[in-house]
Amino acid sequence: MNRQLAQFVNNAHPGMNLAERTQVTFQLEQRRAISNGILETAGTTFLVLTVVKGFGETGPVAKALVATSASVGLLLTPVIVTGVQSLRLPAAKAAANMALCGAALFFMMAALPWLPLFTLGSIIAMSCSTGSIPLLTQVFRDNYPDAKRGHYFARSVSFRVLAAGLFSFLAGWILTQTSAAAQNSLGSYRGLLVIFGLAFLGSWHCLRRLPSSPLEGDAGGHPFRALRYARSDRLFRHVLICWMMMGFGNLMMIPIRVDYLANPVYGLEKSEFVIALLTLVIPNVFRLLLNPFWGWMFDRINIFLLRAVLNLFFAAGILVFFNSNTMTGMVIGQIFFGIAHAGGDIAWGLWVTKLAPSNRVADYMS
Repeated sequence: MNRQLAQFVNNAHPGMNLAERTQVTFQLEQRRAISNGILETAGTTFLVLTVVKGFGETGPVAKALVATSASVGLLLTPVIVTGVQSLRLPAAKAAANMALCGAALFFMMAALPWLPLFTLGSIIAMSCSTGSIPLLTQVFRDNYPDAKRGHYFARSVSFRVLAAGLFSFLAGWILTQTSAAAQNSLGSYRGLLVIFGLAFLGSWHCLRRLPSSPLEGDAGGHPFRALRYARSDRLFRHVLICWMMMGFGNLMMIPIRVDYLANPVYGLEKSEFVIALLTLVIPNVFRLLLNPFWGWMFDRINIFLLRAVLNLFFAAGILVFFNSNTMTGMVIGQIFFGIAHAGGDIAWGLWVTKLAPSNRVADYMS
């Protein structure tokens, strides 16, 4: 199998049929999922935790900037897609270059523990991760068959969730054991940054071997020209509006959960282990259990019905978590969040493949 894989992934992968592209993509995505799972914990919990507990009293600006680091990459996706189209780079190769940039930044942040560098590095590094999403969505559209796209994607996500859950459990425990000896200093957090850099390198190794082709588009056009699809495609426009309203709430709540649990201002001041358990381990257990189910549902039911059900679970998770003062209540809230997140992985990663023309998936996703 490894010999076949090496044969398939040569250069531009000439002459590969859909079955071969599916096999290679699925194998590489399963491997890359381990790196992705580790990086996911950086954007959702550990970078914010580093600011709050590693650097000590930093003020709200640094926390806010680090908390929004992953979202900056999403905002920049139109610019990224336009640049990749102009350079005529294969989509996966462009994503691999971004992963290499992310690795270099994390290694630099670990070597030079300076808050301004950490803040800027977090924003750029996590933007390298989230900014490649439209590129990879195009790869999945090209390399997975329509009838089983959700199935293959969900299987890969399951590996990512398992890696995120195990890593967050272990990292949270280690940070709790070492934090007392390293008050208001990075301590073990620097080791975390090195691990995140290595995870980016692992992602780069897989991405550079993915079968992909250059994106179709208007090379040299305006970076935000893809917005014309929101004007001309009425259905797409309505979906974007609905997705934005719920998406803003979800994205804001992820780092706020960490600050709510860690900051002494709110009276909880939980340990790193408890924070990792609540924000990462518990949701990831339910993501792991339910990802295959939501992938099966994605291939079979209307995307709008799927999204409506997921939004109900997201809303329930937010309401229960922030209105509970007990561990039991917060655990129940995070279970709802994990159930919704499991389906959100699939719906967010693949929804444009249900609406966009086959050659415009990256533009729609950006």
